[in-house]
Amino acid sequence: MWETRLDLGRIRAGRTVIDPVFLGSPFYECEALGARLGSRVSIKLETANPVRSFKGRGTELVADGLVRGGQRAVVCASAGNLGQALAWSARGRELDVTVVASRFAPAVKLERIRALGARLELVDGDHELARQRAAELAAGEGVRLLEDSLDLETCEGAATIGLELVESGVAFDVVLVALGGGAMATGIGQVLKELAPGVEVICVQPEGAPAMTRSWRERRVVTTDSAVTIADGVAGRFPIAEVLDDLLVVADDAVLVQEESIITGLRMLLHDAGLVVEPSGALGVAAMLENRDRFAGRHVVTVVCGGNVDMDSYYRWIGSS
Repeated sequence: MWETRLDLGRIRAGRTVIDPVFLGSPFYECEALGARLGSRVSIKLETANPVRSFKGRGTELVADGLVRGGQRAVVCASAGNLGQALAWSARGRELDVTVVASRFAPAVKLERIRALGARLELVDGDHELARQRAAELAAGEGVRLLEDSLDLETCEGAATIGLELVESGVAFDVVLVALGGGAMATGIGQVLKELAPGVEVICVQPEGAPAMTRSWRERRVVTTDSAVTIADGVAGRFPIAEVLDDLLVVADDAVLVQEESIITGLRMLLHDAGLVVEPSGALGVAAMLENRDRFAGRHVVTVVCGGNVDMDSYYRWIGSS
């Protein structure tokens, strides 16, 4: 019995709402990566859209629901990608969006949020402080608070990635999914466990931001005092209990990877796949680098989830100028 908050019928229906620009993302085998890693490696590329991340799939559902419910404003906390996606989805629907973010988030993400027409409020702290401030603003203004991963639209929108993988007709053994708050992992995991139960779903998180992985391993919410990683998109410290409950049902494993492996993954995605991605998007490759024997000879799908990266930092990481 699959007892999660997600529903396959709603996930399928969501594709009639989501703008097609976010659907049908490229899915292809990368032979060069596979040759270096000793596996068959296929990429599900979630950066080829107007907000350069998978988040638009979920924010399209959020924005549609707001309009249908007669609501005209929404507040969210964001490490950067959710805020961009929500601003994009709201812009054509005449919704007012306020995004709260850490002032230490990558400037490219903050600038894009503003450019897309959202009101941006910055806090002098990390993403968890931004979450607190967003909740205060929403309560004070009496508007919808969008909580990534807790709100089902974010999970079920991401789950459409899983539908596309299954419907591709391609046989694969493992899917590697970046793990932050859990929306993408629970969404993709739900679909695969229902429609392709033989596929192993493995979540990947940086060692410097391990809260959700530790929570999955201990089967209880585990918080951390800090989150120190270049993969800012997954740098949470306070897992959400309801999301963890879902993840415990649909994920087969959760692994932690080192910063050096993430950087090597960025380089490999550039040189072997021609892709410029943010560190969160390289977590799957990092996991393969650190666990070669586990994946040897298997067909592994890695979801490249985001491409919003500060280029100065990127050039430092890959060793270019």
